[in-house]
Amino acid sequence: MCPSRGVLEHVTSRWGVLVLGALDERGYRFSELRRRITGVSEKMLAQTLQTLERDGFVLREAHPVIPPRVDYSLTPLGREAARLVSTLAHWSEARVGAVLAARDEYDARGR
Repeated sequence: MCPSRGVLEHVTSRWGVLVLGALDERGYRFSELRRRITGVSEKMLAQTLQTLERDGFVLREAHPVIPPRVDYSLTPLGREAARLVSTLAHWSEARVGAVLAARDEYDARGR
C-alpha cells in the first residue's frame, strides 16, 4: 500500500475531516472538542486525535496542572490539510443537490 493512501485516509475520514475543521477555527480541550463535534464517541475522538498527531497534523499539549488539562491545535501541516479538506467539504455541500439528482436518475434506471 502506498504511504500517501494512509495519509489520505486519515485526513478524509469521517472524524478526521471534522477534527481538522474544528481545530482550524481554534485550539480546543478534549471535552470542548467532543462537544463541538456532534456524534463522535470519546473513543473515536481519542483515536482520531492520536492518528492525526502521529501524522504530524495535530499538536497535543499536556499541562501539568490539577485537574489535568490537554489542549489540541493544528500544526502548520495540519492547517494546510484542514484548508484543503475544507474546500472539498464546502464543494460537496454546495453540490449535494446535483449528487442526489444523479442518484435518483441512476436508481430510476433500475440497475
